[in-house]
Amino acid sequence: MIILGLDPGLGTTGWGVIRADGNRLSHVANGQIKTEPSMLLPRRLSNLFEALGQVIRAERPDSAAVEEVLGNSNAQSTLKLGQARGVVLLAAATAGLHIGEYHPSTVKKAVVGTGGAEKRQIQAMMAVLLPGAKLAGPDAADALAVAITHAHHLASAEGLARRARVMA
Repeated sequence: MIILGLDPGLGTTGWGVIRADGNRLSHVANGQIKTEPSMLLPRRLSNLFEALGQVIRAERPDSAAVEEVLGNSNAQSTLKLGQARGVVLLAAATAGLHIGEYHPSTVKKAVVGTGGAEKRQIQAMMAVLLPGAKLAGPDAADALAVAITHAHHLASAEGLARRARVMA
């Protein structure tokens, strides 16, 4: 299964693609989509949507995973982040992808082992979990972590379904 992980942001949206074969994971690609701060918000959102569409068409994922938004003290920034996240969800849904959504602490716990991990710890774990992957930046590393979290959740759900069929 090919999984697209997405770390939404208006300024920078990270994306990462992995291949999951059971518990085996391998890196496929990663990158960052940047929007120009000097542009009007609708144009930035449109550019993000178009760029994500290109990534989805190029990588042909089977599934997508998106990190949930955490609010912060600046309401305007939180609103813009939410709008970018909406565009990310729309791009994946428009492509017909099944979408998983994960809280940042769930992602951190899945890849580092603690929900309070820092960005540099996530980047370090990408080198361990996806050896040889050259990261396009911290947002791409976060996106790969989201994809890995989704892979783990899918594998767990598949294992539970298999056990339920055996017991039935």
